Amino acid sequence: MTKNKAIMIGAGLANMAAAVYLIQEGHWQGDQITFYALDDHGANDGSTASVAADEYWNKNHPMANTKGFVARGGRMLNYRTYVDLMDLLSRIPSATEPNMTAAEDTRDFDGKHRTFDKARLMEGGKGIIDGGKLGFNNKDRWYLTKLILMPDSKEDELDNISIADYFKDDPHFFSTNFWYMWETTFAFRIQSSTQELRRYMHQMIYEFTQIEHLVGVNRTRYNQYESIMLPVINYLKKQGVQIILNRRVVDFDFKDTQMQDEITVTGLTMENTETGNNEHVDVDDDTAVIFTNGSITDSASLGDFDTPAPENMDYGAAASLWKKATERFYNLGNPDKFFNDRNASEWSSFTLTTKDHVLLNEITRITTQVPGNALNSFISTNPITSMGTKDVNMSIVVHHQPHFTDQKSNESVIWGYFLYPRRKGEFVDKPYIEMTGKEMAEELIGQLSKVDPGPGNIMDKKQEIMDSIINCIPVYMPYASALFNNRAKTDRPKVIPEHATNLAFTGEFVEQPYQMVFTEQSAVRSGEIAAYHFAGIPMAKLVKNPRYDKDPKTLAKATKKMFE
Repeated sequence: MTKNKAIMIGAGLANMAAAVYLIQEGHWQGDQITFYALDDHGANDGSTASVAADEYWNKNHPMANTKGFVARGGRMLNYRTYVDLMDLLSRIPSATEPNMTAAEDTRDFDGKHRTFDKARLMEGGKGIIDGGKLGFNNKDRWYLTKLILMPDSKEDELDNISIADYFKDDPHFFSTNFWYMWETTFAFRIQSSTQELRRYMHQMIYEFTQIEHLVGVNRTRYNQYESIMLPVINYLKKQGVQIILNRRVVDFDFKDTQMQDEITVTGLTMENTETGNNEHVDVDDDTAVIFTNGSITDSASLGDFDTPAPENMDYGAAASLWKKATERFYNLGNPDKFFNDRNASEWSSFTLTTKDHVLLNEITRITTQVPGNALNSFISTNPITSMGTKDVNMSIVVHHQPHFTDQKSNESVIWGYFLYPRRKGEFVDKPYIEMTGKEMAEELIGQLSKVDPGPGNIMDKKQEIMDSIINCIPVYMPYASALFNNRAKTDRPKVIPEHATNLAFTGEFVEQPYQMVFTEQSAVRSGEIAAYHFAGIPMAKLVKNPRYDKDPKTLAKATKKMFE
């Protein structure tokens, strides 16, 4: 059903993309589109710590140290798969590079700074591990091949089956180099959905032959806010789009109709988080409501150098609103599958800013590679899983510097994360989730010391490194891996639900055939679908997506790699 205006609930990449396609493909005027959101970036953030503190921090627990930089996550792109994202970025100017589109900016930077990770896995006493040896036995190969070859028509058979369930008779799989690299590249956990693992295997099957070096990874010039979000924001504002921030939509008004399953939004109630007052917006017959129904960074909290990030127990702004809709209608999914099991979804990250390059130079020496696009993961020395196997303690990314446009030349920025934040550190005797920024930095130095070949262990420079730290900001994200949670297909709504007249869902918690979540690709695709639907554009004109799982050469290379 075509519309003439749109209200966007949430201003993350999915809805920003929908607005661009409504303007460029639907030929809408920008002033026909209004955003209501808490912030203007969703999970694609990146800023100075002072800006982040103002935006996220619980006002009852102000940060003592707001120096340095913070990004809650990091973005790895894959041009071969992220075709909708690159289409979007090709339509808008770069925010930092004159006379380039955002896509040209990214391709230019990436072409000059190609990824080749020499130290993807490291382990105490062994140093750099040869990740090219995936470590499979025949049982691992059987279960993985069975998953990869499962036809799309049988994917429903994986409803509510976790990765741990699928490999329950093959615990060895979780001690392979392949699993260590796969879980930390994409942030899967053993509790995650096997359906989602299958989709990744299909869309990223070409990574089998290069995962140890990440040569398929592409990156932006700067952090994801300045290189992805800001170009879109600048474009939309220039087109006259209204982006109204500090608004949390808390409820829908739905049309009462004799057709009990008709879904028509007639109004929105929202909280102005600056004033605390509620506001109401009517939704007329000509207006579409495009709603990002979940966010992996909802309820995130920040700490600082001397303070751990507290646990925010909020169910999540977007998910709470989604749940309100599911209480009224039966075919809009089940948010509890994703937002009511923190044990399966939580993780902690940190952003470390230094005033010199001592730590950066030490990491360069230990990993034998210059700062750029590597992802270094530290394997535990002793068994730490419930299955009695080893796993990865923490992972770090040392970006090409500078990672922020206002970062000084003498400053370094490093990002890292703990996929299982309740595990205890090896060098700081407390769970990662309870660590201050200082303690996370000490844990990082300790992990590096385990794999340091010398001469002169990094521990010799520990005090010098600690003295160089401007700030290390821990972030707790209760829903960071929620999009991977074990689920059935029907637990996520379709972008355009059946019987919906003016409501669409976008983002990482919608069901799209063949798409894999946790990617800017799936986010942009969902916004594109919503825009085409309400603008009356045939879906046949959507960006064409490749299917590498159907390519015999790609499958043959992957098969060969499994036996190396």
